[in-house]
Amino acid sequence: MLTELSIRDIVLIDKLSLSFTDGLNVLTGETGAGKSILLDSLGLALGARADRALVRIGADKGVVAATFSVPVGHPVCQQLQELAVDDGAGEIRMKRQVSSDGRSRAWINDEPVGQAAMASVAASLIEIHGQHDDRGLLDAGAHRNLLDEFAVAVPLRTDVATKYSALKNKLAEQARVQQAVDALALEEEYVRHAVSELETLSPEAGEDTSLAEKRSLMMQGEQAAKELTEFQEILGSNEGVDATVRGVLRRLARLGEDLSTVLAPVASSLDKAAEELSIANDELYRIQGTLAFNSAELDRIEERLFEIRRLARKHKCQPDDLAVVQEQFSEKLSGIDGGADLLLAADKDVEAARENYIAAVEKLSKERKKTSSVLDRQVNAELAPLKLEKATFRTKIDTLDQQDWGEFGAERVIFEVKTNTGSDFGPMVKVASGGELARFILALKVVLSQKSSPLVMVFDEVDRGIGGATASAVGERLKRLSDRSQLLVVTHSPQVAARGDTQYQISKEDVHSDTLTSVVELTPTGRKEEIARMLAGTTVTDAARAAAEQLLAAEKV
Repeated sequence: MLTELSIRDIVLIDKLSLSFTDGLNVLTGETGAGKSILLDSLGLALGARADRALVRIGADKGVVAATFSVPVGHPVCQQLQELAVDDGAGEIRMKRQVSSDGRSRAWINDEPVGQAAMASVAASLIEIHGQHDDRGLLDAGAHRNLLDEFAVAVPLRTDVATKYSALKNKLAEQARVQQAVDALALEEEYVRHAVSELETLSPEAGEDTSLAEKRSLMMQGEQAAKELTEFQEILGSNEGVDATVRGVLRRLARLGEDLSTVLAPVASSLDKAAEELSIANDELYRIQGTLAFNSAELDRIEERLFEIRRLARKHKCQPDDLAVVQEQFSEKLSGIDGGADLLLAADKDVEAARENYIAAVEKLSKERKKTSSVLDRQVNAELAPLKLEKATFRTKIDTLDQQDWGEFGAERVIFEVKTNTGSDFGPMVKVASGGELARFILALKVVLSQKSSPLVMVFDEVDRGIGGATASAVGERLKRLSDRSQLLVVTHSPQVAARGDTQYQISKEDVHSDTLTSVVELTPTGRKEEIARMLAGTTVTDAARAAAEQLLAAEKV
């Protein structure tokens, strides 16, 4: 509920602090006393556009603060958390300052916020209804939400939004797969040719270096063959090193036993030398075979080296990386060959998501259509007592083309009225006059509040242009609304004022050559006097006071 409203230096208000009670709070006063100033001040604290004309003449700035008390867990607490603003343990103070140069600042619980953020928070706390209000019931864009809240169909709408989001994700994935498949298809011929070339070559890591070394050895081997043969002859001939060493060993063996013993180390070393010479000679044979010039093999090596390096240049990589490039092209080819399967799977996912979404939409649509007739019947039942007996209310539901369906379902919802039997239906704001519009809004709120009520509602002159039994009917409905929400009602009707739980009188007075607006909470005696003034006009008579007393007594029954 709105617990306090503080105003300083706004138009004709010097300094004002009001405390409000739960239930029905009525604000009364003579025409021109400043009721609109009070509502403009409240609007400023709720994030309305700041106007420097609101600053009292002679003041540097005007300041308004509205304090609300909210229950634990109210959705506005989550909003404040997202704004990094403390929830004040259930007390929310919204403060706005506007300077004489038109600049404004805003705070919520002493944290600076933007105007848009302040207005968003305020929308969760309070509704203001009047003929010039372009939000709430006069905003056709909100009618669908109001119908869903009345139908208790918000979970259905949430389900629709969730499935719509899932469908959009699947459509995006389908588009991504299709784009990838299309892109691969454009280079399919090139990829297949590249894979064929690389598979035919079948390159191996390090092969380029290995082949280059082998080619170099083969080319050097032809030149070195003659010398290697001479080395073998030197080592293996009868006059060669090997024969000489072995001859010395044989002669050592024929020496006497004593001398052989002394020369044993020499014999051992020569024996090892002979063995190493034999190994070296065998290795020369092996190497000579390796280096044997083979023109056919050299041609094969050179052709493969050329092909490896050609493909490396073609694919802009190092020869050793060709095996990796081959694997990448093979993966691309697999993607091309498997693209149809991927696309088919994506199509199936989209179709399943679409079916889930359509099923959820149809369920919500059915609930909306069923509930709209209930809403129409209940609202129309409220119109006759409000002196709108010739008027008719209807909930117009337009089914959209499927391509226009979205997160809110398949319908556009508009509340329409006609004020006479032979007239056409149209939006309330266009068809109804000011006084009629206020009563249509009241009728709607009485019905809608059965399922969902804001913390605070403000009604500005909902009783305009009526009196007697109709005014009494308006008061009775406002009283019913105040059982579910705190109400602030600006009224000229004594019947409505008498229904109030608390009454405030707005008046103008001259103070030191200034005209100022003041607001006071009336005592029971003051209420009787004010209602008598509302009944009698300029001169309050005893008869008017008696009538006011009867009216107050009757409204308490």
